[in-house]
Amino acid sequence: MRILITNDDGVYSPGIAALAQVASRFGQARVVAPDVEMSSAAHAITASRPLSYKRTDLHELDAWRVNGTPADCVNLGTSVWEKVELVLSGVNLGPNLGNAMWHSGTLSGARQASLLGVRGIALSVPAPEDSPPDFELIKPWIASVLEILITQPELKLVNVNFPAGAPRGILWTRQSVRHYDGKVVPGKDPMGRTHYWFTVVPVEGTDEDTDRWAFERGYVSMTPLRLDLTDEAQLARAKKLVSLKRISFG
Repeated sequence: MRILITNDDGVYSPGIAALAQVASRFGQARVVAPDVEMSSAAHAITASRPLSYKRTDLHELDAWRVNGTPADCVNLGTSVWEKVELVLSGVNLGPNLGNAMWHSGTLSGARQASLLGVRGIALSVPAPEDSPPDFELIKPWIASVLEILITQPELKLVNVNFPAGAPRGILWTRQSVRHYDGKVVPGKDPMGRTHYWFTVVPVEGTDEDTDRWAFERGYVSMTPLRLDLTDEAQLARAKKLVSLKRISFG
């Protein structure tokens, strides 16, 4: 199995090295990641300039860096390296839970794989301010997650979040969409000029069986996702309430 590995923290992140080392047990792994951090890049695609693809010295891994976004890396990586069967994105330094999925560059790497017809799995872990995550502790859990997901080919896109510390176990979850934790905070620079930071605020009262609920209780959260964003219930309701006739011109 050919496994392409990307992220949004950049090719030199310790998370991508740990993921590649574990993935190598399951197949032939290649790292193709941004040359600089691209956190919160969402599903951006570079179309206004060419991209480069350069070999990178990374812990004796088969690694390449791209001057683009996570989605760019998946596009380019699967084009240069044919017959990729699985794309792993991460391990991200910071959780990607609930509504954060919308702007997560990590998840977008996996989602771009799914758009291309390749299975995609995004993986994230909390990143304490005072020390990096203990990837030696997390590696056995990464292996356990891959053992589960690789044997279920019907799961085309999955978002995985590891808790802080040693996990209590693994749970299947759904996306938490009850709250949006994004906030714009104004401030002043040294010259007295107003600037703005986009930050997050604590979320309370998460719903049971969601990704955030499991994460907060010390479990690994695995959330199957889909590309079709259609709200089927609202579509059916709209069709009942409003009858539209096809309009032709000419």
